[in-house]
Amino acid sequence: MVSALITVAAIAWLSQLALGGWQIRQFNQAFDALCQRGRVGVGRSGGRFKPRVVLAVAFDKQDCVCDTLLMRGITVFARPAKINHLIGVKREELEPDVIFPHDPACQNALSLALKMKH
Repeated sequence: MVSALITVAAIAWLSQLALGGWQIRQFNQAFDALCQRGRVGVGRSGGRFKPRVVLAVAFDKQDCVCDTLLMRGITVFARPAKINHLIGVKREELEPDVIFPHDPACQNALSLALKMKH
């Protein structure tokens, strides 16, 4: 019985490592594509038992959002997504509490992403 539990724990741990690596690879590919679009600001929020949020915003030469990346979740199954309604918005018009009125984690991540140097 003990060896079966150890085997299950080892399989779960190896699965976590493999899926975590896959998630990081997916994020890195999306982030690399975002960096090709313009200057990028990145913000991260979340805690140990709350869904973590990573938000990246790319700005063009006119300081408008040209692309975005949002990854949120607790598990290794979280995938990068776009925030299409931000594309084309000027940097000074971005207000985290208006864009994400009911999501403090996304508000915090966007605020941090906007603090990048001009």
